[in-house]
Amino acid sequence: MASEERRETLLNKREEKHYYENCPGCKMDLHKAGQTGLPVKELLTIWVVVLGTALPISSLFPFLYFMVRDFHIAKREEDIGSYAGYIGSAFMFGRTLTSAFWGVVADRYGRKPVIIFGTSIVVVFNTLFGLSTNFWMAVVTRFLLGSLNGLLGPIKAYAAEIFREEYQALGMSTISSAWGIGLIIGPALGGFLAQPAEKYPDLFSKGSLFGRFPYFLPCLCISVFALVVAVGSFWIPETLHNHDSERPRQNSYKALEAASDTKDGNESAPKENLFKNWPLMSSIISYCVFALHDMAYSEIFSLWAVSPRKFGGLSYSTADVGEVLSISGFGLLVFQLTLYSSVAKYIGPVMTARAGGVLSIVLLTTYPYIAMLSGTTLSVVMNVVSMMKNILSDQRQRGAANGLAMTGMSFFKALGPAGGGALFSWAQKRLNASILPGNHVVFFVLNMIEAIGVLLTFKPFLVEAQNTN
Repeated sequence: MASEERRETLLNKREEKHYYENCPGCKMDLHKAGQTGLPVKELLTIWVVVLGTALPISSLFPFLYFMVRDFHIAKREEDIGSYAGYIGSAFMFGRTLTSAFWGVVADRYGRKPVIIFGTSIVVVFNTLFGLSTNFWMAVVTRFLLGSLNGLLGPIKAYAAEIFREEYQALGMSTISSAWGIGLIIGPALGGFLAQPAEKYPDLFSKGSLFGRFPYFLPCLCISVFALVVAVGSFWIPETLHNHDSERPRQNSYKALEAASDTKDGNESAPKENLFKNWPLMSSIISYCVFALHDMAYSEIFSLWAVSPRKFGGLSYSTADVGEVLSISGFGLLVFQLTLYSSVAKYIGPVMTARAGGVLSIVLLTTYPYIAMLSGTTLSVVMNVVSMMKNILSDQRQRGAANGLAMTGMSFFKALGPAGGGALFSWAQKRLNASILPGNHVVFFVLNMIEAIGVLLTFKPFLVEAQNTN
């Protein structure tokens, strides 16, 4: 009897909301209406798709210094950082230029085609990047990887549409978690698997494919994972409505804003010009500043760790960097699974950003002095500090899902590696300066950016939105 009543209720809803028989979006709405319990399958799908996209973004950082060195494009060793910065920025620069375009494509042709195409692009151009034989091939393949993979916006819209209202916040959190983990696991893979002929001579000879292309193995492993995701994506449901009758055309950014409004309890809030919405714009600017810092730090940390001791670095190998980042990733995962929800609930996002920023400044101040350590002491201290820094940075990636925010953050993330690489090269040329010599100036500038981000979280600049309920 209960099943009959449920079926009748669904039929009534179908009548009220004008569901269409052959519309994939309507089928998804019907599926959500009859869904009970935690949507584990959908959460896992979202997590795997986002992970496959996030892995290649920063996987190159542990070996980028050595890759540029092997290209023989830098005239001096101090110039390697600048060229590494250009390669590191190419991905985000490409994504900045095309993110809005891919949102339009997803609104017109569906989220599913963009997801399949985006993960397929990872397979092709991440593989080609690993086979790069010169600087410009590396730049072009990274740029195309970023510009042709416009998956981040559509996958957030997809999450807003595939989950029932009560699970939308969980869906967005799943995206943030997968993204943060991918940005840690990716560099760990790059560190452990780059230059395999040197690290694992019993498995890979110098004359083998992986010996001739020492940075191909980590790219290949990520590409194989992306290939599995791309093939599996053919079986995920579409959420786009393919009819115009009595229903406005779907828009990715509106879907994201609707999900954000629902989460904040502002379902009836009137829509207004985004640029006149100062609470929103002030938070976007703050997130962009933090994004600039975090991406510059990712570039600088790897360059600093592998650079020679004579330049104030740690003389780490790619495997050493991989070890540090894998331990950091594990610590981040444990934190997300155990403490994050409690911290976010009792402290709130603004206070979390402030506390994280202040603690990051304290940590980064110690980095030039950490380079004076050696042996086991260096290893333990570096692992602990890196873990804390990544946990603090991860909390800032959980911002509002908004198209303008994503475009702005992509632009600032593109500036981060290029600016960080140029700053790092400049610092290595002023080792004997009387004020902030060598890497001291690098971490001082990072701290200044972080301090600006923290200041922007206070009034009168940051204005929290008022709950209209």
